[in-house]
Amino acid sequence: MSRIGKKPINLPAGVTVDVADHNQVTVKGPKGTLTQDVHPDFAVGNEEGNLVIKRPTDSKRHKSLHGLYRSLLNNMVIGVSEGYKKELELVGVGYKATNQGQVLELSLGYSHNIFLMVPEEVAVKTETPKGKNPLVTLESIDKELIGQVAAKIRSLRKVEPFKGKGVRFVGEIIRRKAGKTAAKK
Repeated sequence: MSRIGKKPINLPAGVTVDVADHNQVTVKGPKGTLTQDVHPDFAVGNEEGNLVIKRPTDSKRHKSLHGLYRSLLNNMVIGVSEGYKKELELVGVGYKATNQGQVLELSLGYSHNIFLMVPEEVAVKTETPKGKNPLVTLESIDKELIGQVAAKIRSLRKVEPFKGKGVRFVGEIIRRKAGKTAAKK
């Protein structure tokens, strides 16, 4: 069932993995450190510069967890070596974004501005290029956390299908609806 779990995780130069008691895996790299608890049934080891996860049985539960933990640990290795970056654009008349440290201020067409406290682990940057839509750039080593923050910002003003206004990822394709057409006589 899980072919993903069987693939070894290649460890780039500068990334070290430590497995502590109760299968707590710590990944250290040039960008930072991340930890993840792995189910005690699984064996996590380092073989020839690769991180390998072995499951105890071929039960359905162990197979599904095998793929899950492999993906989580792979995301951690990529995060501490390269990092993750998400860009959101605000499409709409009068939509603005500014930040003061970790506080993101969004003007999304409501009667009030929205203030969002971004976690310390996520670096936030805003820019408003002339003649283009405002951009919010998020950078972090934790893929799960950056995805949650981006989803929260996006949920504040979802993209509507008629004019395409709202908060969207850069390069995201939105399915547009035609809308009403003029009646024929």
